[in-house]
Amino acid sequence: MEIEVPDEIREDYDRFEQEELEDARASESARAAERKNRKDRKRGKSRRRQSRPQVSLMFDLSDLEPVEEHPVKDFLQEVTKEMGLDLDFQVKVGKNFVHVDISGKDTGTIIGKRGQTLDSIQYLAGLVVNKDSEEYIRVVLDAENYRAKREQTLIDLANRLAGKVERTERSITLEPMNPYERKVIHATLQNHPRVKTRSEGKDPYRRVIIELK
Repeated sequence: MEIEVPDEIREDYDRFEQEELEDARASESARAAERKNRKDRKRGKSRRRQSRPQVSLMFDLSDLEPVEEHPVKDFLQEVTKEMGLDLDFQVKVGKNFVHVDISGKDTGTIIGKRGQTLDSIQYLAGLVVNKDSEEYIRVVLDAENYRAKREQTLIDLANRLAGKVERTERSITLEPMNPYERKVIHATLQNHPRVKTRSEGKDPYRRVIIELK
């Protein structure tokens, strides 16, 4: 039976599908790299190596301009006040992009376990800024450089688990991750000579699987 999506949340569904498409493209890039590696092995050119990404997937903030007033800042101030948190917000904006750096004594609370609280508030902030926008505007919240630290943690995790898959010759299913975090895993292992990645399931329970080629 086809489910009708209400008009007021249709845009959210469309953006979700866009994230899924990006994740699928990352998986396809991994499969393309796999095909290339197979050809290289046949030519005797394949070498075992650590497969860390050459370029970070973190966002380039160098072209963003700081602003004092912004709807996202107003939203965050209201929400965190209701939560009883003492935080400051530095907002920078660019073309279809908003970055908020959060500081203060309660940053640990706003980050939450494995960034879940930060991700949830980031999602809501995205809804606020896109409510009356004709073009999609991406919103990224960060606190105590959490995003970069999390990315490096995921890179280390991907390489460690890839080694385990090689040793045990058994696939490993990771915990559910958001589209960005899944993309980090795909990108980290896309050139690995012996393992490949794919995603299974539906958000918020979609997971990356690492397995032998």
